[in-house]
Amino acid sequence: MTDLGTGTSLAFYGDDFTGSTDAMEVTAKAGLETVLFTALPDEALAARFSGYPVVGMAGTARARGAAWMEAELPARFAFLAATGAPILQYKVCSTFDSAPEVGSIGRAIEIGRRVSGARLSPVIVGAPQLGRWVTFSTLFARAGTGGVHRIDRHPTMSRHPVTPMTEGDLTRHLAAQTERAVTGLALDRLIGPDAAEVLAASGESGEIVVLDTYDEASQRAAGRLVWEARGAGVFSASSSGLQYALVAHWRAEGALASEPPRFAPLAPTPRLLALSGSCSPVTADQIARAEAAGFAPFRLDVRAVAGGGGDAEVRRLLEAVRPVLAEDRPALIFAAKTVDDPAYAGLADHCRAEGIPFERAQARIGHTLGAIAREAVPALGLTRLAVAGGDTSGAVVEALPVGALELRAPLAPGAPVCLCHSDDPAYAGLEVLLKGGQLGHPDVFTDLAIGPRG
Repeated sequence: MTDLGTGTSLAFYGDDFTGSTDAMEVTAKAGLETVLFTALPDEALAARFSGYPVVGMAGTARARGAAWMEAELPARFAFLAATGAPILQYKVCSTFDSAPEVGSIGRAIEIGRRVSGARLSPVIVGAPQLGRWVTFSTLFARAGTGGVHRIDRHPTMSRHPVTPMTEGDLTRHLAAQTERAVTGLALDRLIGPDAAEVLAASGESGEIVVLDTYDEASQRAAGRLVWEARGAGVFSASSSGLQYALVAHWRAEGALASEPPRFAPLAPTPRLLALSGSCSPVTADQIARAEAAGFAPFRLDVRAVAGGGGDAEVRRLLEAVRPVLAEDRPALIFAAKTVDDPAYAGLADHCRAEGIPFERAQARIGHTLGAIAREAVPALGLTRLAVAGGDTSGAVVEALPVGALELRAPLAPGAPVCLCHSDDPAYAGLEVLLKGGQLGHPDVFTDLAIGPRG
């Protein structure tokens, strides 16, 4: 029988906000108290959640360069190590999109091992619950209702505007981001008698090991392997596949309550504001379903924002949604629907013509959506927000005076509704859905506003 004991068993830093809430959801649903800090907490805030079995911190490293990572990640990883958790995690997206110059997972592992002194770096990315599978170190991902694709052939991730995935073999993809050797542990060895020896040997050589995970049995085996190796110090760059794997092992060993916790149902909240900066076809379908259900849609003028007109857009859109929300009708503000949307497709050319760095334009879009959320909550009396897009979710939460999040209720795998902790009464208790562009069922926005249909 596995005993989790007291104190913190797992501490993680999420490289974006939606990935962080995804990880939080897995352990909270399993009955483990889980807190997600929105930034490095001060002593008072950290003390409020001292002893939680799982402690997380959301960040934005996925969109950052090497210099930022070297400057900012050590303090965050040191905070994780100070929790005393035997397993530390750099939580990455389950699509593993990254590059040597942007959101380098390899560099994060190097920094994390240096700060924590961990000797082992297993990588778990497969999460069938999210439509992600890893076989022979190769990542496959579901594309909405469009089937399953190797990640470098995925219709969205192969065309990601910042970090397109051009390699499906995670060992090869990761090897381009680190000087450490990267190897894989295929299923036959993962469930074999020498798996622990292979992982232990990687500690001697300094290798990073990608574990195959594509079904319940392989998840459970991966979770057992990592948990039993925790004494050597683990720093794992993994998706929420690590959480799913550990929970599967803990449950099989009787370390978790037999009955999962019950969450109070989410009451319909028609006065809902949804904000989207995602270009994913999955989100585009969710927006279309929301419009059909009565959401009033408003398009953000991305060219105006790119040129520095964000403040004017905030004022314009707040006035536009005010009468809609005053009638207890939901409203939705979006930047674009897909990468082929004329608003987005022509943005790069517009920025080039105007001499605006494209990265600055993207940051301004996120900042503007965040400013809208910050102003709208107290001004319009909102109690619930929905945000789509990983980078957008980060920009929105960073704009709010919110220090920590907990799971309010599950809604869709990887897209939970979070409860905000804030010293400002206008934001304390605010419910926020943060979802990645690829995640959530088609009626995720509609269900938040008017409840499930049929």
